[in-house]
Amino acid sequence: MLPAPPSADRQFDVVGIGATSVDFVYQLPAYPSPTASLEKMRISRHFVSCGGQVATALATCARLGLRAKFVGVTGTDDNAKRVRRDLEERGVDVTDAVIRDVSNQYAVILVDQQSGERIVLWDRDDRLRLRDRELPPEIGASARVVHVDDVDIDAAIRAAGAARAAGAVVTSDIDRVDNRTIELVKSVTFPMFAEHVPSTLTGLTDPAAALRALRPLHDGVLCVTLGARGAMALEGDRLLHLPAFAVHAVDTTGAGDVFRASFIYGYLHGWPLEDTIRFANAAAAVSCTRLGAMASVPSLDEAERLMAQAGCPIRR
Repeated sequence: MLPAPPSADRQFDVVGIGATSVDFVYQLPAYPSPTASLEKMRISRHFVSCGGQVATALATCARLGLRAKFVGVTGTDDNAKRVRRDLEERGVDVTDAVIRDVSNQYAVILVDQQSGERIVLWDRDDRLRLRDRELPPEIGASARVVHVDDVDIDAAIRAAGAARAAGAVVTSDIDRVDNRTIELVKSVTFPMFAEHVPSTLTGLTDPAAALRALRPLHDGVLCVTLGARGAMALEGDRLLHLPAFAVHAVDTTGAGDVFRASFIYGYLHGWPLEDTIRFANAAAAVSCTRLGAMASVPSLDEAERLMAQAGCPIRR
């Protein structure tokens, strides 16, 4: 059973703590390779889009109608101004965003126009880390859900502990493995892994076996996104595998962030785990049909329409 959502009388439905990014997206006819035919190619299309794991998740939450707030460090350059403005225009509260005299995180994203799969090249100044005193003390008491990524894993662990102590639920985007990843897993309510993480942590390539091997670390729901194979969750001893929705993928950038935001939406509305994951899969699939991260976040109607077309509408 999922834990009951905190009361809706808190100021925000979700507060996100983590990274923003400005993405320079290049759509290519194929992935480049150091071979005669693929070492040079003309760019099919290019544009700039805001993103970042937590920023994209919060943009999705706001689009779905949740009250969302961003907490994190941004820079002073044009990229930082752009991402703060984009979040604000999407209805995300940025009043506690920290502005530091440094360049904002950015990424160069190469998208294969045939499959929609992408390669992400990114850079982030270490001075963008959130300091202890910059984490608002009321963070847990003001939010129903606190969502963290692992870009600044020290801040994520601090925030998760404070939020849970104040009665908030903590969701996560665990995308990489370092010496504190296990600590982050134990700190959050819902550990939500990128596809490669469980196998890296356990040495087991099968995602179901890897989730079961992680069970001693955490007794709650463990979830992993599997790209074109959908998502899998372990609830107690019950394993759920919900397949992805079939769409023509244009760009998969941000799909995992959209999944996590949509999971939060379903959870806060008291849906069963199976419906929550199915809805999150649908929202992520819709986002893959458009270019960009924050530029591709879906509406509630779009996700529910895809579910209805597939014959699996949400049971109200």
